[in-house]
Amino acid sequence: MKKIKSALISVFHKDGLEPIIAAFKENNVTIYSTGGTQAFIEALGASVERVEDLTTYPSILDGRVKTLHPKVFGGILARREEDHLGQLDQYDIPEIDCVIVDLYPFEETVKSTNEETKIIEKIDIGGISLIRAAAKNYKDVVVVPSMDDYAYFLDCLNENECSTTRDERKELARRAFRVSSNYDTAIFNYFDEDSEEENFKVSIHHSETLRYGENPHQKGIYFGELNEMFEKSGEKALSFNNLVDVDAAVNLMSEFKDDRPTFAVLKHTNPCGVATRDTVLEAWKAALAGDPVSAFGGILISNSEIDLATAEEINKIFYEVLIAPGFSDDAYALLSKKKKRILLTINNWYTHRKSFKSLLNGVIMQDTDLKKAEDLTFETKTEKAPSEEQMEDLIFANKCVKHLKSNTIVLAKGGQLLGMGCGQTSRVDACRQAIHKAENFGFDLKGSVMASDAFFPFPDCVEIAGEAGIAAVVQPGGSIKDQLSIDECNRRGMAMVFTGVRHFKH
Repeated sequence: MKKIKSALISVFHKDGLEPIIAAFKENNVTIYSTGGTQAFIEALGASVERVEDLTTYPSILDGRVKTLHPKVFGGILARREEDHLGQLDQYDIPEIDCVIVDLYPFEETVKSTNEETKIIEKIDIGGISLIRAAAKNYKDVVVVPSMDDYAYFLDCLNENECSTTRDERKELARRAFRVSSNYDTAIFNYFDEDSEEENFKVSIHHSETLRYGENPHQKGIYFGELNEMFEKSGEKALSFNNLVDVDAAVNLMSEFKDDRPTFAVLKHTNPCGVATRDTVLEAWKAALAGDPVSAFGGILISNSEIDLATAEEINKIFYEVLIAPGFSDDAYALLSKKKKRILLTINNWYTHRKSFKSLLNGVIMQDTDLKKAEDLTFETKTEKAPSEEQMEDLIFANKCVKHLKSNTIVLAKGGQLLGMGCGQTSRVDACRQAIHKAENFGFDLKGSVMASDAFFPFPDCVEIAGEAGIAAVVQPGGSIKDQLSIDECNRRGMAMVFTGVRHFKH
């Protein structure tokens, strides 16, 4: 057990610091501080020894240099052993038993401004050095590296009468190096953003242990801040599989977020029902009709506020999660009665610019597929051009096909997903599966359109589509045998457009 007799305090966020200062004051702890932190502590009625008086140097260079001095770091880094203590006496350096730091908010500054000068000034030098020094000497010094740790430290003080145990100091040292590594990673990623050198550094502050992973025998953890994207209601916690599906749903609906009311139903990350209509209720009914069987236990998402009439219809089926930008008061009151259903109000359609996953003995990373419909050139390759209505459906289908597992085919008409084949080992199988699903749910495919995530190496899919009555096709093109599919469309009086962009999703 180590008694705290002296403490150096230099913090950006001061909320929650008051009871710690009160405990120090009660136990006659000598407090060293400077600048705004010093003024804050003195306003609480506690006496403060100025760092400037300790070092005999003023704060210089607009505050960039305040604590960087042997009389500060010597008192922190000295082992409480005869040799080191003798050197402290020799150079008149006081022991510092506790260091409390809360760093400049670098990440928050990057999010709030593009002004380089402001961002650079939020790179903390003295604070991060104090944290590392105190954490290194945790056997003799206790470090509080963030405002997030004030409460834990206060509990330690109250339990041990202003003393700390070795285990407590080691735990806070662990937290300190977590803070420093997060901070350095954030700064590196800022400087690395436009670099041609490829690096993989990720640091996320918040984590949440899930009930389990994909299966009960697998441990699952989510690293991230869900509350930055959603307001959640419902007693049930989001599971690993829920989160994977929610991610897929948000990525899909971001394609439609500025369109007319659009609803989608997803199962195992694949959209099985999507529709755009004049009202959210009509969109819901049309999306559900796309595959009412798969909708059971699915993830539902809308780009529009859910009203009572839509909520009453949704409430008739079992679903896991419902996502929308808002709920009317009466719709929310109805839907929230079922506590095992999760409602997510989305306030941020965020999509990572990079995607990565672990495999083999490393990680693969790529640019996220952010190509939107407005980024594409839909170029007609056949004698017959698609009608205006067909072109709208081709764009709709192409948005959907981007978010289905390859190999995939989407059939659509009138802003509605009629059928899809996904995750197949051949595009022909995906085409047949899509037609079978559409016909199984009673859709007439005459005049519908087809989208493919990749090119057709042979005209067989066009032949199958033509026999089913499909009138127009969209695909990326790029096969050395593209002309065979174009010729087949011409023979059947079908339209075909190329986008030039493949949407593989493995």
